[in-house]
Amino acid sequence: MNVLVVLAIILLGLMVIVGGASGVRSFISLFLNGIILVVTVFFMLDTATNILLLTMFACVGLSAVNLFYINGINRKTMAAFLATFMTLSLLLGVIYRVTDVTMIQGFSEEETEELDAYNLLVGIDYIQVAAAVIIMSTIGAIMDVAISITSAMQEYERYSKATKRELFHYGMNIGRDILGTDTNTLFFAFFGGYLGLLIWFKDLSYTFGDIVNAKVFGSEVLTIFTAGVGIALVIPIAAFTSIMLKQMIR
Repeated sequence: MNVLVVLAIILLGLMVIVGGASGVRSFISLFLNGIILVVTVFFMLDTATNILLLTMFACVGLSAVNLFYINGINRKTMAAFLATFMTLSLLLGVIYRVTDVTMIQGFSEEETEELDAYNLLVGIDYIQVAAAVIIMSTIGAIMDVAISITSAMQEYERYSKATKRELFHYGMNIGRDILGTDTNTLFFAFFGGYLGLLIWFKDLSYTFGDIVNAKVFGSEVLTIFTAGVGIALVIPIAAFTSIMLKQMIR
C-alpha cells in the first residue's frame, strides 16, 4: 500500500479518536481547502482577474471551511471569522506595498536555470501573485489564534460573571501566551522547510549579505514577519469581536 495512503489512514484514525465527528470534518476540510486553492490558482491564470480580490474571496472560503464547517456556526466561530477577515483586510494594503518595495515578486536567481526554456511573459501581475502567496501563507496562523481566543473566552464566560473589561483582558492574556509560541512556530516551519536551501547557500559560499539579499530567502522571511504582524493584530481584534457579538447575540 502506498505510504501516503497509510499515513492518511493513520491521520484519519487519530482525528476520529481524539476529535470524534469534529475530527472527521477536520480531515475532510483538508481536501476542501485543497479544492479552494486549486480553483483559486485556476482563476488566477485569467489575465483579467484581480488577483488580490480573488485571494480575499478564497480566504473567505478557507475561513468558512476551517471555522464554520469544522466547529459549526456559533458565536465563537463567527467572532473568529470576523476577526480573521478584519485582520487580513488591514494587512492587504501593507503586504502589497511591502512586496512592491522589496521586489520579491517573480522568480529568484536560484530558480531561473530550470525556467530558461519557458516564456515568463504570461501576462500576470507578479506583485499581486507574491502578495497573494503571503496572504494565503498567513491565514492559517491568523485563524488559529482567532479561534483559540474566542473559544477560550466563551468557555470562560460559562463559569464566571466577568465584565466586558475583564473579559477583554482575559482574551488579551490568552493572546500574549500564544503570541510567542505561534511566531516561533512560523520560524521553525521556515527553517525546517528551507534547511536544504540554507545548506546549498553554504556550499556555494554565499556570504551573510548574499543570503539576506537573496529573493528566495527574503520572501520567506517577509512571510514570517507578516504572519507575526497578523497574529499580533488578530489578538485584540478577536477579543473585541467576541465581546461585541456577546452583546448582540444572547
